[in-house]
Amino acid sequence: MTGPSSLTARVLLLATLWSGLALVVIALVISALYRQSAERAFTDLLRAQLYNVINSVSIGEGNNLAGNPQLGDLRYSQPETGWYWIIEPLGTFAAAPLSSPSLGVSKIAVPSILNVPFNNRYERFYPVVDAFGNNVLVAETEVVLDSQGRAARFRVAGNLDAMEEDIATFNRSLYIALVVFGLGSLVVNGGAILFGLQPLDRARRALERIRRGDAERLEGEFPREVLPLVNEINALIESNRRIVDRARMQVGNLAHSLKTPLAVLLNEARSLEATQGELMRSQAEAMQAQVQSYLNRARIAAQRESVLVRTEVEPVLERLVRVMRRLNPEREFNLSVSPGAVLAMEQQDVEETVGNLLENAARFCRTGVWLRVAAAAGPPAGEPADTIRRTWLEVVVEDDGPGLEPGQLGEATKRGRRFDESRPGAGLGLSIVSEIAGEYQGSFELQRSEKGGLRATLLLPSVTKDVA
Repeated sequence: MTGPSSLTARVLLLATLWSGLALVVIALVISALYRQSAERAFTDLLRAQLYNVINSVSIGEGNNLAGNPQLGDLRYSQPETGWYWIIEPLGTFAAAPLSSPSLGVSKIAVPSILNVPFNNRYERFYPVVDAFGNNVLVAETEVVLDSQGRAARFRVAGNLDAMEEDIATFNRSLYIALVVFGLGSLVVNGGAILFGLQPLDRARRALERIRRGDAERLEGEFPREVLPLVNEINALIESNRRIVDRARMQVGNLAHSLKTPLAVLLNEARSLEATQGELMRSQAEAMQAQVQSYLNRARIAAQRESVLVRTEVEPVLERLVRVMRRLNPEREFNLSVSPGAVLAMEQQDVEETVGNLLENAARFCRTGVWLRVAAAAGPPAGEPADTIRRTWLEVVVEDDGPGLEPGQLGEATKRGRRFDESRPGAGLGLSIVSEIAGEYQGSFELQRSEKGGLRATLLLPSVTKDVA
């Protein structure tokens, strides 16, 4: 399972998860601490009330218990509240017991000392359910009331439901406050993360400007943490540019060194007898075409990875079409190009591929040639999608000539393959087109055209100016 691909989403998700976990732990800890504090305070209250009752009771006339405890809480006067005080004589002390008005004639069960023993202060606390269904906590002790050893059991009960309600109210307030704080923290964290990652977004936009050809290096102010990355990218671009320049220089040197020997061979071929001269001339021309083809492939391979290679399509194709119209005044050439189309190719490669297709179409058409360039839906069939965002252009050249038979379409792009020996040519044009398209990771396909002739389709990498 993979995480989010966006760095912003990943950091925001981790910050949200951590904040949520921290708030849950904080809520549980605070709630537990408050419960402990509430229970301790409840126990202390009952203990204080218990000793208030003890101090308010004595043995009066007739050896009866006398006293009227006033605990300052109306709940001890109201029935069925769960707040009671009870005084019961012990042993041979036969006085009548006393209890708060809230208890009425009901009684509260007393557990045995074995089950709930007294503590070192001779107190014990135990929960019970009263006759009215209230959960109460009882504080109990036994006190000797006079010098004759007469004693009584004193008990004070408090309603645990009141304490639980108080704890529940506190928890609700706590959870609401933490939720509000968590949402506020999420907004603040999101803003801080977006603000902190702005330099990376600026670097991305700077790279897009380079890819579109609007800049040659990353420029702008970047923080100390991002600056090493920017410097490395600029160094990589500069190294790439030097490699391309060096490859172009070597290609030019090789082409220049081979140009003179091939020209000498062609001149010598013209001075020989017809049969031998024609053979030597054709072989020299084939050598020349082969050398040019491999030089082109070497040049393309050297600069294919450059982020600065691009060609505006419309002016290049308009120029090619003007040349073809002058060379073939009896033919009609129709051009349709999507506005703003840019190919990620060298201009001379665009000219060579499309020029070969136009020349081939003009040679075999009856009345006209149609050239169309439009955006394509995806990469060539069988090719994986690029890890970078890449778009494609479809270049289509059609004619209304005789075309090719289905069995000939696959053979036409093979080097040196010709189907009409009556016309001039070396049979290399379509193979060169196919090779150049392949070097740019594109594709080249021949089909029957609806106009009756041949339909040549090039799928080539492009650069869009509308980068999201």
